[in-house]
Amino acid sequence: MTTFVIFWAILGLATLALALYRKFVTMREDDYLHLAAGEERLIPQQVATFRKIGAIDRWGITMTIVTVILGLALAALYLYEAAMRTY
Repeated sequence: MTTFVIFWAILGLATLALALYRKFVTMREDDYLHLAAGEERLIPQQVATFRKIGAIDRWGITMTIVTVILGLALAALYLYEAAMRTY
């Protein structure tokens, strides 16, 4: 069970690291939509940043769900083992 707890902790840290990475990517994001003449060169950069954030979000959601499910499974296993020790 200790191996699973260590794996869960590493997965949680990786999820946290991904959230921090997303924060740093969005800090450099340009929040304005550039459509005026002369701003065409900024559009590909905005599209690339948008796609990067979308990929990070997909991984973040997946990792968060897996981390929560694994944490609940570990809690259930711990409670089951604790209940079996009392009988």
